Amino acid sequence: MAEVLSKPRTSVEKYRLKKLIEELERKTGRGTELISLYIPPGRPISDVIAALREEHGTAANIKSKQTRKNVQDALESIMQRLKYFKKAPETGLIVFCGAIPRAGPGTEKIECYMIVPPEPVSFYLYRCDSKFYLEPLKEMIREKETYGIIVIDRNEATVALLKGKNIEIVKTLTSGIPGKHEKGGQSQRRFARIIEQLAHEFYKRVGEHANKAFLEFGENLKGVIIGGPGPTKEDFAKGDYLDYRLKRKVLGLVDIGYTGEEGVFELMWKAQDLISESRYAEERRLMQKFLYLLAKNPEMVTYGINEVLQALKHGAAGLILISEEIGKAYVIARCKACKLKIEKIVDEKVIAREEPLKCPKCGGILEIVEAKTLVDYIAEKAEKTGAKVEVLSTATVEGNQLLNVFGGLAAILRFKMSLR
Repeated sequence: MAEVLSKPRTSVEKYRLKKLIEELERKTGRGTELISLYIPPGRPISDVIAALREEHGTAANIKSKQTRKNVQDALESIMQRLKYFKKAPETGLIVFCGAIPRAGPGTEKIECYMIVPPEPVSFYLYRCDSKFYLEPLKEMIREKETYGIIVIDRNEATVALLKGKNIEIVKTLTSGIPGKHEKGGQSQRRFARIIEQLAHEFYKRVGEHANKAFLEFGENLKGVIIGGPGPTKEDFAKGDYLDYRLKRKVLGLVDIGYTGEEGVFELMWKAQDLISESRYAEERRLMQKFLYLLAKNPEMVTYGINEVLQALKHGAAGLILISEEIGKAYVIARCKACKLKIEKIVDEKVIAREEPLKCPKCGGILEIVEAKTLVDYIAEKAEKTGAKVEVLSTATVEGNQLLNVFGGLAAILRFKMSLR
């Protein structure tokens, strides 16, 4: 049985909730034995318990003796835990509970997870199925903070979205506007009018795609940023090509040297002050701080699992950056044969029992006594020393560097240490 009782606020807590959802997705009951319960904020828990008692009585009609027992045991487990609440917390309460098979029939054990969600639950729901009903919770943790991105010049334009930490290219358009016309007189003036009309039609198309892509986010759209080389971005921004609701959200115009997808990433680099509140910008700032110190004052940083753990042990780590894709776990294991006990950092596959651990002394199979993700292990160590931990995605170039260049783990130190 595991519980998550706090509303996630830090990057570590959000990571834990994300990993828990992934774990719950893998769980399957023998039949319709897994209970999902969504309780909206303010709902009297006494009403919920009364409803669960009715479900307990209804479950008595289930034909299968084993299924009947598992469902009723799960309901009793939920009711026992709900007695500690008078009413649901400010964002509500989500409960997942059921008999999870360990091997064949008869090996099921009741597991119960109680989660205070990051956003208010808007409905009451009781569902009993072979899988947990996770879609509403998954929607709550989906990144909703969004920025609209337009990169434009006379030849092409790219419409993109920055959703939390991820950049999504929506549409790339070409203008079809011909190059300069060298003839003079009336021919030149007529050609210039044609070019301006083609540019107007191109801007209209760009505006239509941007309006369609951006407006659906409503209040979740934090702003629009327009970039490009030359004056085209100013012409587009001044014209009536964007919906008036989007024009009011334009945060700024940014000079960049490229267009297309490359231009979008350049714009994200140069517009960090405009998107300073986004998680994307925050993750980049954190890694840029580490990279700056690595270049200017390398004794004030360290990276790699062993090195960062040493820095934590000596209280030297001030800020720890860890990739959410690091895929490592901390385990305590004991050999069944020679009783040797070891502590070790291993691949997460070991926790999932996909790969057995062998004893370094006798070659026997190690039994895992305790296991947790490396993120959780480091977060617990950091809490004791006052170090701050940030979990970074691989959505940015710097986030990819953290994972692929620095082994997924780095630290900025409080004081110099000879760690390497």
